[in-house]
Amino acid sequence: MTETLAPARPLQIGPITLDTPVELAPMAGITNAAFRRLCREYGAGLYVSEMITSRALLERTPESMRLVEHADDERPRSVQLYGVDPATVAAAVRMLVDEDRADHIDLNFGCPVPKVTRRGGGSALPWKLDLFTAIVRAAVTEASRGGIPLTIKMRKGIDDDHLTFLDAGRIARDAGVAAVALHARTAADFYSGTADWEAISALKDSLGDTVPVLGNGDIFSAEDAVDMMARTGCDGVVVGRGCQGRPWLFADLAAAFAGDPTRIKPGLRDVARTVYRHAELMIEHYGDERRAMRDIRKHMAWYFKGYTVGGEARRGLALVSTLGELRDKLAALDLDQGYPAEGAEGPRGRAGSPKRPALPDGWLNERELTGSFRDLLSTAELGISGG
Repeated sequence: MTETLAPARPLQIGPITLDTPVELAPMAGITNAAFRRLCREYGAGLYVSEMITSRALLERTPESMRLVEHADDERPRSVQLYGVDPATVAAAVRMLVDEDRADHIDLNFGCPVPKVTRRGGGSALPWKLDLFTAIVRAAVTEASRGGIPLTIKMRKGIDDDHLTFLDAGRIARDAGVAAVALHARTAADFYSGTADWEAISALKDSLGDTVPVLGNGDIFSAEDAVDMMARTGCDGVVVGRGCQGRPWLFADLAAAFAGDPTRIKPGLRDVARTVYRHAELMIEHYGDERRAMRDIRKHMAWYFKGYTVGGEARRGLALVSTLGELRDKLAALDLDQGYPAEGAEGPRGRAGSPKRPALPDGWLNERELTGSFRDLLSTAELGISGG
């Protein structure tokens, strides 16, 4: 672990300057406008939307239009798109540009979820070099019309025998992307084990200073982020699961990258205030109290990780249906508890275990896209969250 904290260099993504070189990873069902605002109230960085499918956006489905919404004070406005067809992705980027809906666009090539990869999308797609190249080039062309930086997020590859990140990084650089983010796991790894930070270092060595490289994977504290940058030479970090139930992590990151050792170590009373604030923002976001409270239930275990909260109280918090009920249940906790140190830190949620990725039959036989997969890809965005 790196002992010495020194101010980090600002991160430049096209015309966007981030004094704190941190990006919030897009997480389905998590990084909606309410959570992004809560994180912004604690710190600084680039806060990316939930993944939105290009096809759904073009069809203007109600859900996709809600996902692409940003608060008036949210700047820069960052949108992540998922797509498998160059023309569809280009049209979706064009829509965001023409309708002034984004200041930054990110393309998802990192999703390891079987319903995505079995259709050739997400972390499976960069294996097809021609398809990946066509999508990135088309998206960069459309984004550049509005002077909007376009970035990509990817994984190491499908598994250890089918790595794609170095090829994909060079292709993206040559296409003119503004930054490349690497989650240092394969699709087969899912979220298990330890992220391979050496892969981030290898990507940085490969791309040099021609394009910023952002590292993602196993950042659960500010010290982890500083350590990743020191060990890999990456230009910034992407934080995902580490901020679930800990939006104040962005304050810690801002302090660490400014060379300040100060950290937020909230007692249970402070956590309860944050949970209540999160609920208020969710209600404002949805305009529907019951829907908002259903959505916030999944955050409860993350917020109270490590704190002494009995099983009955935890079950009650995971079933709240109104803001008033939440207020009462929070007030009933032992709010004088201090910070439980290590018990509240570390990984959040389920890491899962390594598994054989779900892929289209014959997907790995060659690196170029053949006609047999084109019909499959035409349905690859159907049924994917984001629209």
